[in-house]
Amino acid sequence: MTIAKPLPDIAGPGLSVIFCGLNPGLSAAASGHHFVGRGNRFWRVLHLAGFTPGQIAPEDDASLLAHGLGVTSVVGRPTAGVDDLARAEFVAAAARFEPWIRRHAPRHVAFLGKAAYAAMMGRRSVPWGQQVDPFGGAVAWVLPNPSGRNLAFSQDALVAAYRELRLSAEHDAAGRLK
Repeated sequence: MTIAKPLPDIAGPGLSVIFCGLNPGLSAAASGHHFVGRGNRFWRVLHLAGFTPGQIAPEDDASLLAHGLGVTSVVGRPTAGVDDLARAEFVAAAARFEPWIRRHAPRHVAFLGKAAYAAMMGRRSVPWGQQVDPFGGAVAWVLPNPSGRNLAFSQDALVAAYRELRLSAEHDAAGRLK
């Protein structure tokens, strides 16, 4: 049996936002592209929230860099679902992940789901949206996971949450806030 390799990071200097998935799904890891899963709403939500002028196909995920955006996974181990990850995996990832964010120096880091950020910050829970504490020197956000399995958030609710980050990032870049 072949074990899928972790997805490559899409990152570079001067990014406005790096989106951090919890870990790759099996189909994403097999394809080598982020958010490939059939029901995953990431690419559509990113476009509808105004981050990109059109909907990007998963196989064009590297084109995020042209929009000042990046994407990575907190835990590299692919799984069928987030329930297959232990909190300890997120805690262990912090030692590598926080310096990685600091090195890439995005202005904002957006965790797609609460589990990773809460575990790495040593908390039981965290609120949605912008966080009080930065992560790796970046303004930290916690956004709903765009997985089609996340039935707690409609597409409209996802778009609204992601749009809030986009508007904040635009204000930060314009120097009107912070």
